[in-house]
Amino acid sequence: MNSENTETSGSSAADDRPAAPLEGVRVLDLGQYIAGPGAAMVLAELGAEVIKVEPLAGDQARHIGRYGESMIRAYSRGKRSIALDLKSEAGLDVAWRLVEGSDVVIQNLRPGAVEALGLGPDAVRARFPRIVYLSISGFGTQGPSAMRPGYDIAAQAESGLMSLTGEPDRLPQKVGVPVIDAAAAHLGAQAVLAALYGRARTGLGETVRTSLLEVAMHLQATNWCDYLGGAPEPTRIGDGQPNNAPAAEVVPTRDGHIVLSAYADEHWARFCRVMGREALATDPRFLTNALRVQHREALRAVLRECLSGLTSQECVALLSRNQIVVGAVRSYSQVLESADVQASGMLVDAVAPDGSRYASLGLPYRLGRAPRPTPPAAPACGADTDRVLAALGLGDDEIARLHRAGAVA
Repeated sequence: MNSENTETSGSSAADDRPAAPLEGVRVLDLGQYIAGPGAAMVLAELGAEVIKVEPLAGDQARHIGRYGESMIRAYSRGKRSIALDLKSEAGLDVAWRLVEGSDVVIQNLRPGAVEALGLGPDAVRARFPRIVYLSISGFGTQGPSAMRPGYDIAAQAESGLMSLTGEPDRLPQKVGVPVIDAAAAHLGAQAVLAALYGRARTGLGETVRTSLLEVAMHLQATNWCDYLGGAPEPTRIGDGQPNNAPAAEVVPTRDGHIVLSAYADEHWARFCRVMGREALATDPRFLTNALRVQHREALRAVLRECLSGLTSQECVALLSRNQIVVGAVRSYSQVLESADVQASGMLVDAVAPDGSRYASLGLPYRLGRAPRPTPPAAPACGADTDRVLAALGLGDDEIARLHRAGAVA
């Protein structure tokens, strides 16, 4: 880790290059699917050099159809790929040489897999104590489920999230995207950054562990604190919030739906004035938040009366102009047309070595005035094997022998 580069790269507001505060940091990505590769991708986007180590057949995401390929495009861009047979002595030797030159190792393989290969955090950091080693598991390493495989959906189920998602008289529902995997990627990267900062002061790395279950519970911190403080166990209510009204209400409009929150008394009174229904502010059913929660169905009928004759955009313009929280429920195609999304610069083109491009999403934050990077496209499995081996100091004959032995691809 080059501390000089880390301190100065991308720090000038006048610099027109993308910010690269992790320039000089090397990351070894042993992960598959989303959580591990996603954490490594965040570090790559911040300037780190990331080498993705794949089995000879590739990351498992490459074999589950179009959505799996989208995982690769989204979470493996900006990396180099080397394909290794880690069960072979020669392949494992290459892996150790890669570990030796790394600052960070990231893995989210099935429980016990890296330990069986001899590349677990205890073995790696015993040899190289400066390394920051991030492991992301399904259910943690201490409890009885430590050896259970864990996917996003299992964490949604076992963290309580699905128990309160959906309509009260229907089956529990998952969130529409693998939100726990994605959050684990960002929180894992955050923990790695903290450990790198600590290493800059102490000279020692750290073993960092998190799990999809812990991340899923952390995302529900407000609900959990409410429940732990004596509130009733939360249940599914569909739209709206159990303790506030109107809050997160889905209201039909002339051409779609909006969501609306105006549960503070001041905001509710303002909504009534804006809609020309001042009498609602003093209606005995709606005088306080608690009363509005008690009379939620009547309140929803009032919201529909006030807003269903307007278009979604008219509702957004009117209520936003009067400082009332509102949002139009948009499809993906409508999101792309949003002037706010276009202005954000979130949409980036990942560029392949042959000049081809695909659209992707950049990190959801900026560092200073530096532009978002134009990231390299996700590599094909093993696309950089020979270049990575050559950088380790292996000659052409030695690389050829590894290929003949089936240790690399």
